[in-house]
Amino acid sequence: MAMVKTGPARDHVAMDPQNVALVASVFVAAGLVKGVSGMGLPTLSMALLGLFMPPAAAAALMVLPSLATNLSQCTGPYVRTLAQRLWPMWVGLVVVTVFSPTPDLGGSGAHARLALGLVLTAYGAWGLSKPELPDFGRQAVAAGAVAGALSGGLTAATGVFVMPLVPYLQSLRLQKEEFIQALGLSFTIATLALVLRLGRLPRTDLAIGFEAVAIATAAAFFGLWAGGLLRRYMQPATFQRGLYMVFVLLGAITIWKAL
Repeated sequence: MAMVKTGPARDHVAMDPQNVALVASVFVAAGLVKGVSGMGLPTLSMALLGLFMPPAAAAALMVLPSLATNLSQCTGPYVRTLAQRLWPMWVGLVVVTVFSPTPDLGGSGAHARLALGLVLTAYGAWGLSKPELPDFGRQAVAAGAVAGALSGGLTAATGVFVMPLVPYLQSLRLQKEEFIQALGLSFTIATLALVLRLGRLPRTDLAIGFEAVAIATAAAFFGLWAGGLLRRYMQPATFQRGLYMVFVLLGAITIWKAL
């Protein structure tokens, strides 16, 4: 896939018709996935954008659509109980995302592409294999802090925050609505932490403009609406299995491009 063209001095993505179509298509697809499954917008958008633009620019383009589409998922009656259970994970996630000393999304992004490909492949393989999740019991708080820190390190390196955050939340055996709200809150916190991390990068590494963000956000909401309609006519489990296969494929392509 062709690299997205940037404007003078790489200060923004040049939104010519080709780039408009690419960005819009990516976020319609990512929004549709979120509309059907309740998650996956940041992961799929980073996976697709990473094929044709620098990872730092892809992450910067993803954050507003991710925040905007997650807000409705944050509301509900479980905020206090979830905060009491998940705050160690959230603290670990934020601190490590912002201050991780490991290589991040900046510069040429070769290491970020490789890390992103590995994370996508691992996440897809995990979803397809459906391993039995442990019950951490009294160790859930410590396990949450570790899961948050590991997720933070991967967020700083790749812009993707599903591993091991999502498996840890699933291990808690939350009720459906509580789990959905936990995902919304955790993804929102992870996205805000990523914004802080990206704020430390040179502006030229981000290479996006207002037009690109506006197109991405509008396309994500259209996809979210379409996914909500599609959810009525298909089995979510079947859809998610296909999605995990896509992540494995995209991960393999990303690794190949990084080598």
